[in-house]
Amino acid sequence: MVGRRAFLAATATALAGAGWAGSVRAKAVETKARIVIIGAGAAGTGLANRLAQSLQGAEITIIDGRADHFYQPGFSLVAAGLKPASYTVSRTSDWLPRSVTLVPEAAAAIDPVAKTVSTAGNRTIAYDFLVVAPGLVLDHAAIEGFSLDLVGTNGIGSLYAGPDYAARTWQAASTFAQEGGVGIFTRPATEMKCAGAPLKHTFLIEDIASRTVGKGKYKMHYAAPQTALFSVPIVAEKVRMLFGERGIATHYGHTLKSIDPGKRRATFAKAETGGGTSLVEMEYDYLHVIPPQRAPEIVRQSGLSWADKWTDQGWVEVDQKTLRHRRYPDIFAVGDVAGVPKGKTAASVKWQIPVVEDHLVAAIAGREGTLAYDGYTSCPLITRVGRAMLVEFDYNNNLVPSFPGLIAPLEELWISWLMKEVALKATYNAMLRGKA
Repeated sequence: MVGRRAFLAATATALAGAGWAGSVRAKAVETKARIVIIGAGAAGTGLANRLAQSLQGAEITIIDGRADHFYQPGFSLVAAGLKPASYTVSRTSDWLPRSVTLVPEAAAAIDPVAKTVSTAGNRTIAYDFLVVAPGLVLDHAAIEGFSLDLVGTNGIGSLYAGPDYAARTWQAASTFAQEGGVGIFTRPATEMKCAGAPLKHTFLIEDIASRTVGKGKYKMHYAAPQTALFSVPIVAEKVRMLFGERGIATHYGHTLKSIDPGKRRATFAKAETGGGTSLVEMEYDYLHVIPPQRAPEIVRQSGLSWADKWTDQGWVEVDQKTLRHRRYPDIFAVGDVAGVPKGKTAASVKWQIPVVEDHLVAAIAGREGTLAYDGYTSCPLITRVGRAMLVEFDYNNNLVPSFPGLIAPLEELWISWLMKEVALKATYNAMLRGKA
């Protein structure tokens, strides 16, 4: 068992690696460059703070119409009744330095040829460099019969939509955990942010139900369009084993198409072995809905998306190592909207931001950047209240543990739980400040 002293040493190492040790920065580059960042989420805010330190005299503008900043890694904790919704909410403006101009409006259009961004308030903002970081959108309309008004009622949960919806999800999930019945947990066919979140919610609600209504009083079903439970094969096998041990039935090739809230019935398109699909109906007492996820409309209409990949989703066409647009070298994408094989987690953003900073500053200084993003993604995969697996991997599905010999990535450990429940938010906040 890992002791408290070892845990504190590991956490100190993690925070130092995240930039908390006061790393020495190069002298700021003097420039009059106009840099526009679309989106003040984790990626946009963290990058804005770093650029404010790396550049002297730059005109940095960040565009976002949402006044609140959401700590999205906390949504899964809220949806399991472990944190209040307020735990995930802060003010966008509180994270930005005075030298950065916040335009509190939604971005409405991008013209990569004229090099301008238009806003919902009819402003036109010119740029020399553009960073696209608006996150993604949840396509709730793709599921017939579903609307956000249903969350928290009729046994329906959907934690991705925001803090309030995560809290409403717990209302529905807690009733299931107390009364039992049939629980169905889903994920979409599209790429998605934090692909471990559907698994976390499934594990947590099963654990809570086992200690409230008790074993034998509920049945759990995990329905997914994919043919594996996780993109990394060795992790998928571990999750499959845990599902088997805990009696969670898996339904591969199942895509949620519609729901009937009144009858508590979900309809899935089931992929058939010989090709084609059939419709399968499943009744539920609790249903967790994760809708398809796509790039925002402003991105899909901008001409910046991949033309031959993810054509139904619209992720920005960038080089996977530099996150620089492949056709417009003055444009970068970072965070969920970037069209790369991995990287839709906050931990990924932490490693993407320095790469974009390096190449953007290098372009201003008339040289080549040197950093490369290797696809690093981290998922503190919660398996029980108080237990998690700290899964870290790269583009090639290699496990890249930060603490080899101390934290085994495929073991359910309390230390991994504490990394998620305690240390992660501190590191996230440091990232927002440009310190990690």
